[in-house]
Amino acid sequence: MAPVSTNIKIDPELKRDAQELFDNLGLSLSAAVNMFLRQAVREQAIPFRVRIPTYNEETLKAIEEARQGVNVSGPFNTVDEMFEALDAET
Repeated sequence: MAPVSTNIKIDPELKRDAQELFDNLGLSLSAAVNMFLRQAVREQAIPFRVRIPTYNEETLKAIEEARQGVNVSGPFNTVDEMFEALDAET
């Protein structure tokens, strides 16, 4: 069956971020959308959990700090390096 063209509206930043992700995975945006649609049809459902995340204030603060690179340790090359860093903090 010949593919058909479909137009959808996407936030430009979301599209850019998604294209970068899919490029890194070796996929086009079109291929990724097709994968999503095929899986949705196969499962007769959205193929992932859809929910509103509920985080407490401490978690929200930690997420924001991580995004800003604040209070982040590592990277570590071994588990021993990680434990040494953890032990040094106490």
